[in-house]
Amino acid sequence: MHTPDRAPLPKTVELLWDRTGTGTRGPKRGLSLDQILDAATAIGDTEGYTALSMARVAKHLGFTTMSLYRYVDSKDTLVELLLDRVIGGPPELPADAGWRTALEAWAWGEYHAIRAHEWWLDIPMTSPPLGPNNMAWLETGMSAFAGIPIPEPVKLQLIVNVSLSVIGRMRFRRDTAKQSEEVDYQAILLQVVDPERFPAVHSAMAHRAFESEDIDWEKADFGFFLDRLLDGYEVFIARFSRE
Repeated sequence: MHTPDRAPLPKTVELLWDRTGTGTRGPKRGLSLDQILDAATAIGDTEGYTALSMARVAKHLGFTTMSLYRYVDSKDTLVELLLDRVIGGPPELPADAGWRTALEAWAWGEYHAIRAHEWWLDIPMTSPPLGPNNMAWLETGMSAFAGIPIPEPVKLQLIVNVSLSVIGRMRFRRDTAKQSEEVDYQAILLQVVDPERFPAVHSAMAHRAFESEDIDWEKADFGFFLDRLLDGYEVFIARFSRE
């Protein structure tokens, strides 16, 4: 059997999977890649993604910017490492649960992981994630379908679809949340929406369904989205089971 030639690994992949052969400790005062990534994460948590730079991370650590280049060759590399680092590891799925319960726990795990570091949403995703944390999420998600009679590539598509849906929905929520707190959109729309031209929209606004003080609408909305998505998955998976 032909074995394809091994292409050189990209620098970022070598760092993500600790394939550099140099370990994590550096030559000066114990600076390490872990420390750099921890510092970058702390800056992101307190100041946001736009504040990240090699110089800012170096200042946070009390080192010169050039010292960081011994470990991370550019800001682009730093950002790619953070894309994997910040998301952390996946949740532990409920034991002996069906695929739907397991996948629901997986999706909520991603929800909470992103909520803990929402600036992660601003990191440009220029290629599929390649790091160990993201692979652990993928492995855990696909394990929800263990024993389900659907092709492996389809299992992968189902998991990726959930993840991208979660990320997109959370980005929209994050980007509109502050403005929504300051502006009563329903009150504005009730003044301008003609009930004869837009009867369904006007009725929804008139009933002010999103004003209940007893409901955490952020979580309720996410839960509704997830339930409907998994309803569709049930129909899709049942089709394979009948074939």
